[in-house]
Amino acid sequence: MKFTKMHGIGNDYVYVNGFAEKLENPGEVAKKVSDRHFGIGSDGLIMILPSDKADVRMRMFNADGSEGEMCGNGIRCVAKYTFDHGLSKNNPLKVETGRGVLTLDLKVDHDKVQQVTVNMGEPILETKNIPAELPRTFGAEKVINVPMTRYMELPTDSWVERAGLDPRMTCVSTGNPHVIVFCKDVDAVKLEKIGPMLETHSIFPKRINVHFAQVNKKNDVKMRTWERGSGITWACGTGACSVVVAGVLTGRLDRKAKVHLPGGDLNIEWRESDNNIYMTGPATEVYSGEWSGE
Repeated sequence: MKFTKMHGIGNDYVYVNGFAEKLENPGEVAKKVSDRHFGIGSDGLIMILPSDKADVRMRMFNADGSEGEMCGNGIRCVAKYTFDHGLSKNNPLKVETGRGVLTLDLKVDHDKVQQVTVNMGEPILETKNIPAELPRTFGAEKVINVPMTRYMELPTDSWVERAGLDPRMTCVSTGNPHVIVFCKDVDAVKLEKIGPMLETHSIFPKRINVHFAQVNKKNDVKMRTWERGSGITWACGTGACSVVVAGVLTGRLDRKAKVHLPGGDLNIEWRESDNNIYMTGPATEVYSGEWSGE
């Protein structure tokens, strides 16, 4: 199987050109190639496929083989591969995803894509569409600043106090589900402990991406991610969009903010004029090769 390794600010995937390669079981392939010791090493597998609705179609698979609806960093790399490798030279470019057809504006230099702005569409806030299943006694149409202690026991470890954890959560879907928790020191959060606990909690029937966010200024926020099906990742584009939406809804952030992730920065704008979220960031091709399938 021929592949290309790419990343969006450290959120790395193995990309396969589905115009030329056929995979019978991409979920199983994703598990094998994602292994950082015995495989290629990545947060998952992304296939770039023909589409009858857009320039290309994107399918993404997490490191555990589960299929995700969307990937913000991944779709920027899909756009770069599509343009740079001549699958389409359209600009703007349209990509079919699990949450519909998205439009991407490409910043091109010397016929290579350097930056991509993605119209991520409108955020999904209704509880049933995230989905989050809250008990009737505390049920709500939206999950905005809802105390987590209503539904779960939080850790009592010393890091909780050091992190200055605000024990309230906000849930947003940007095509895939996210829960956002704000804190004073995101580096102090024991993500490897609380991340899987929240990801697999019973109130999230399809599991959920978990983000902790530290607001520096109204237009500047730092975040860390436990990604559904992949664990700790260096970046999450849809998560960065969701953090800004959650920040706006809870009065912490402006509609336009720079988001700092371990792998780099993204510029996010939740426009009031059309209610759409716009994400701008880089896409990088690392290398290409062949995988034996063993």
